[in-house]
Amino acid sequence: MSQLEYIYEDPELGRFHIRVNARARRLTFRAKERELWVTIPLGVGTEELKRAVEGLRPRLRRMLSAAFRPVAIGPDFRIDAPCFRLSLAEGTGTRFVLRREPDGGVRLFYPAQTDWGDASRQAWLRRVITEAMRRRAKEVLPVRLEMLARAHGLTFRSVKINSSTGRWGSCSARGDINLSLHLLLLPLPLIDYVLLHELAHTREMNHGPRFWDLLDTLTGGRAHALRDELGKHRCTF
Repeated sequence: MSQLEYIYEDPELGRFHIRVNARARRLTFRAKERELWVTIPLGVGTEELKRAVEGLRPRLRRMLSAAFRPVAIGPDFRIDAPCFRLSLAEGTGTRFVLRREPDGGVRLFYPAQTDWGDASRQAWLRRVITEAMRRRAKEVLPVRLEMLARAHGLTFRSVKINSSTGRWGSCSARGDINLSLHLLLLPLPLIDYVLLHELAHTREMNHGPRFWDLLDTLTGGRAHALRDELGKHRCTF
């Protein structure tokens, strides 16, 4: 076999997609959205990869930043995901107004003379939308995590919602689970996949064969297929 692919997780930089290639002569890194893709020669192990990451950490951080181009927020911006819906509409006043709609969605009313090209305005709008997502995530994700844990006989110590754009979730050795509010952007099966992934870490803290066997059991044999599908989505809006 000339190629082998696997995932390596870094606490700061997030997910690395590792491809082993027998024809490669050195490690090569490239950034795509908010994740890193690495080609390594045959025989390079995890420890050597970790040393390379440590030596290149500032450069890799810059690569991730340069690869990410946020979507501009304007009158046509919308989020239409199963667990979070947001749209914009022109208001009658001179201030922005965020309103929860009867159907559970969120509507952001904007002044008629809004300058959408202003960088500070874009940053402010992103913060407003992020906070709306955070409130919704706190309503949805802990409840779903508890349901899945009980259904599969797993336990966790605590759950917190963060605004990470580098990782969908994480689990500490003590069973503390962190979930990105950006999970709300995903289809429901992928939200469950991430939650089950972190719950699996309460038993297996690495990504070895036993972890993937457990996650395969939890996902009805679809762990790798769901992982690949998740890779098509970005952890931001």
